[in-house]
Amino acid sequence: MLHITSGYNGDMFEEAQLYAPVTTDENGVQVHLADNHPGVNDPEYRRRRNEIAAPVMTWQPGMPIPQVDYTDEENQIWARVCAELAPKHERLAVRAFLEGKEALGLPTDRVPQLDEVSAGLERLTGFRLHPAAGLVPLDVFYGSLADRVFHSTQYLRHSSQPLYTPEPDIIHEVVGHGNLLASPQVAEVKRLAGEAARRCETENGLQYVADVFWFTIEFGVMYEDGELRCYGAGLLSSYGEIEEFRGADVRPLDFHLMATLDYDISKYQPILFACDGMNELTERVGQFFAEFDDDTPARLAAAAA
Repeated sequence: MLHITSGYNGDMFEEAQLYAPVTTDENGVQVHLADNHPGVNDPEYRRRRNEIAAPVMTWQPGMPIPQVDYTDEENQIWARVCAELAPKHERLAVRAFLEGKEALGLPTDRVPQLDEVSAGLERLTGFRLHPAAGLVPLDVFYGSLADRVFHSTQYLRHSSQPLYTPEPDIIHEVVGHGNLLASPQVAEVKRLAGEAARRCETENGLQYVADVFWFTIEFGVMYEDGELRCYGAGLLSSYGEIEEFRGADVRPLDFHLMATLDYDISKYQPILFACDGMNELTERVGQFFAEFDDDTPARLAAAAA
């Protein structure tokens, strides 16, 4: 499950604003949708969300990943989004993503099972997916990347808005992150981010890693063959924002600014940071994560002063 955090002067972002909290009580597993969620007044959608979340609440690593018998409607949502995004990817995504997407070869006419995606990823980069019913703690989500584990949801967005979701669903997780994880270059940067998170002993350090991750792996862009293209999973899985990122205020990499910049997760990102080719991502961003420790924020702040 994608974790979106924010700088906001160093305060931890209230992640539950984005993710529907999941609880268990005498009525069973309950997914609590926000009041403005497209499916909040749809009892069948709410029942379906509870149904998909329930097996994951008792799942443990080493157990078979719960299988979801996706409905025709859910498969149609997946197929429509894949069809809409395919030409946008060809025009606007970096080569590493396109090559990873082709190598992984996910179905475009139906929702894949997580173990199906994992089998392909393990063959290509050693990554695998773990199911998430709802919010995964920040340290667990990022730290798991060090073990080549990515936590993914299994539900789909509401059918009334197939090209929009207020929360990360399996389309975001698999179309965005899954295809990226099929690229050995990007997968290695993600693994290094996980190791950086594992080394953090302070909340501030973990937040710093999360914010740099946001502006690179989630919303990163890159100059390639003279064009600005995207490699961030948030852009690659967004039907609307992928068409708009070239109009943003695009700046060179600046890790201290990434970690101290206030941003609104509910809107298109007005400021993006661009790598000058894949080498800058693998070498400079990769080195940042490889060398990061709890003292890094203070060192970068002093250098920026």
